[in-house]
Amino acid sequence: MAAPNGTLNCEDFSMFQDVLKVMRNIDDRIVHSLNTTVPTVSFSGRVDATQTCRQLYESLMEAHLSRDRAIKTCIAQTSEVVGQLREQRAKDGDNMTTVKLLRKEQTKLKLMRSELNVEEVVNDRSLKVFSERCRTHYTPPTVK
Repeated sequence: MAAPNGTLNCEDFSMFQDVLKVMRNIDDRIVHSLNTTVPTVSFSGRVDATQTCRQLYESLMEAHLSRDRAIKTCIAQTSEVVGQLREQRAKDGDNMTTVKLLRKEQTKLKLMRSELNVEEVVNDRSLKVFSERCRTHYTPPTVK
């Protein structure tokens, strides 16, 4: 999965979070986007609100899918590392370096999994705001 700059670093959790923060800009700025692009009733004749809402919705969905893929890719990579470290620990349980590294990777994995919950909250908030403002102009397709 590629981040906005083309790379996603799953090994460094701080960098992982920084990339997610950049990727969440569309959600963080949804209210501003809606206020500047979706017209009020008095200006509704000057802008195609249906098209604007559709484009914003498609951008939101693309961003949500992209972040979901990024998080799940990093979870899969980190899970694989944890599995390898568990095998190493099973072979050589006295090696404290392996034990410490395993704990570090398990903690990182737990934090990455918690980002899925954060992602759910961010997505729900954005869709709620979108729905409140665009419900009269555009109805997104139902997802089954």
